[in-house]
Amino acid sequence: VEQKKMRQWCLRVSAYAERLLEGLDKIEWTDSLKETQRNWIGRSEGAVMHFRTQEEMEFDIFTTRADTIFGVTFMVLAPESEIVEQVTTVQQRDEVEAYLEKTKKKTERERISDKSVTGVFSGTYAIHPFTGEKLPIWISDYVLAGYGTGAIMAVPAHDSRDYAFAKHFDLPIVPLIEGCDISEESFDAKEGIMINSDFLNGMTVKEAIPAAIDEVEKRGAGYRKINYRLRDAIFSRQRYWGEPFPVYYKDGMPSL
Repeated sequence: VEQKKMRQWCLRVSAYAERLLEGLDKIEWTDSLKETQRNWIGRSEGAVMHFRTQEEMEFDIFTTRADTIFGVTFMVLAPESEIVEQVTTVQQRDEVEAYLEKTKKKTERERISDKSVTGVFSGTYAIHPFTGEKLPIWISDYVLAGYGTGAIMAVPAHDSRDYAFAKHFDLPIVPLIEGCDISEESFDAKEGIMINSDFLNGMTVKEAIPAAIDEVEKRGAGYRKINYRLRDAIFSRQRYWGEPFPVYYKDGMPSL
């Protein structure tokens, strides 16, 4: 079985994510059910950051941990990302295409639950927006295209999946929290005093997150953004079955 992209009708519920969150305070549901809904909507505050490749191509990532910018040692793209083809070098093309073909046979749920580490190097490097260091761009199925931008800045010292990937492919791991032990696993707690982080050194994580975003905006390297885990609802329009719903066109645009 091979997965392919399909054109689908969607109900754009993601446009109402904030209103849905606010509305939970006005309805008489149990606290546990409301909390489940909040987690389903998944509001997260963070920043979009711009990264450039050596060839001056730019792509964005979304992160809730801008404070970890100095711990980035590599980048990872989702296999479905539109920029995979652009960053793959001629030398790496066969290896990348073989990996993409293999990934197509997995469902998103299988990719989330699978703890095995797989990936392939694109052959291209991104430039760190603060230090100017070269960051190898990898492609791996543990990054999903549906959330954020389909690209991540990998901080292996403070993210468990990045840590496993870095250990597997022997990539650098830079600790950013004073006294944290990363010899066996990543330090994922959002607390502690910052180290190895230039102007963020000595701050608590809570202080460093907004300070890092301020600096990102000051340098023109990105901007603040709120993301939601909530996705648009897809309606299947099969030949013999599927939800019957009316569609009319207004000024050439489909409406419900």
